[in-house]
Amino acid sequence: LDFYGLQTLACREMVEAAMPQVSGERVAQAGGPGPRCPAPQLVDGPLDVEGLRRSVTADTAGAVVVFVGATRRKAGDVITERLEYEAHRPLAVACLRRLQEEAVERFSLEGCGVVHRLGVVEVGEESVAVVAASQHRPAAFAATAWLMDGLKACVPIWKREHAADGAASWVHGEERPG
Repeated sequence: LDFYGLQTLACREMVEAAMPQVSGERVAQAGGPGPRCPAPQLVDGPLDVEGLRRSVTADTAGAVVVFVGATRRKAGDVITERLEYEAHRPLAVACLRRLQEEAVERFSLEGCGVVHRLGVVEVGEESVAVVAASQHRPAAFAATAWLMDGLKACVPIWKREHAADGAASWVHGEERPG
């Protein structure tokens, strides 16, 4: 599993738990872990953040937190032209589902949704959205941060940064498998 750049035990355990969904040993559910948890999505175009928010919001939730990550113009000393995302789609969706299930349980969420864009994402465009709905705001804020940390650490989605000077590199020096 080091092939996917997953160095921590927690990430390895999550990926191993997700593998049966990918291999067909266990049939994945059509939706997420609850009535207000749509299945995580990888999309090839613009994100529908408002649609995701609506699908997660529940009348039992007093707080809904929406996090949106976008391509920024400057990262450190590098002037960014665009980002490009690739993923191992079946495994990434299965890992996102596992994170979603864990977040619902860990933070007692009323709803939870994740969508990540693949392909080219220009400066100012959105690449990821995470929404958490809970009875109170501390859980929704904590869940959103926890989901993003887990996504960045464990989910096989790779980011390539294209700089204004023509250089391109996989972020954090990790090479994409294959």
